[in-house]
Amino acid sequence: MPRYALKIEYDGQPYCGWQRQPNLSTVQGAIEDALAKLEPREHAITAAGRTDTGVHATGQVAHCDMEKDWEPFRLFEALNYHLKPAPVAISACVRVSEDWHARFSALERRYLFRLVSRRAPLVLETGKIWQVRQKLDLAAMQEGANRLLGRHDFTTFRSTICQANSPMRTLDTLDIEQIERDDGAQEFRFHVRARSFLHNQVRSFVGTLERVGAGSWTPDDVTAALEAKDRNRCGPVCPPQGLYLAQVGYPEDPFA
Repeated sequence: MPRYALKIEYDGQPYCGWQRQPNLSTVQGAIEDALAKLEPREHAITAAGRTDTGVHATGQVAHCDMEKDWEPFRLFEALNYHLKPAPVAISACVRVSEDWHARFSALERRYLFRLVSRRAPLVLETGKIWQVRQKLDLAAMQEGANRLLGRHDFTTFRSTICQANSPMRTLDTLDIEQIERDDGAQEFRFHVRARSFLHNQVRSFVGTLERVGAGSWTPDDVTAALEAKDRNRCGPVCPPQGLYLAQVGYPEDPFA
């Protein structure tokens, strides 16, 4: 069966996450339903990572196996046609080898988290960015983020329902960018990179670092929380809006 890699972007607000679930609206379900309109049968696609309810993607990657030998551009066009009006789009589609795997062939995942410090309510970006009202200290947050880099037991920063066999992970990048917006507010963008992540790990990082930026925590508190290996020592877990699966890295980029 010919295998295709799909690059996918979506607005996570209307969905109960990526993974198909009975009687619930999911991103995986929307794409598999679109595939079933092209080849009427049960489809099962595999993604590079599962995103939670309300989490978005600009660079999710999945693979699907088709019975027909589709020309990639025709499959791309047909899927986008049948996905309408869902807030899901296939941004690229390529033929890959039968042993290529969206999840197991991946070398890294990159997430973006958007946080805005603004007093006035958000109108146009509701559900796309996390808003706080207090001012934040970029230097303090970056110092706290630096304490998390490297290989650690991240028990403190993973959900209690995380299904990973081990809490050990290597965090390669956690860089925070500050942007002065036209509306006078300050936006902070958290760029996070690792081979793999634990459940709620990025949201746990950002929620904790926001407390550092607000002055409630210090960078030393982040170190103490990490070393405690205790979920109860984590800062508040931030909401899903603002989190984007931005990119998945492979030994060779199939979409290049």
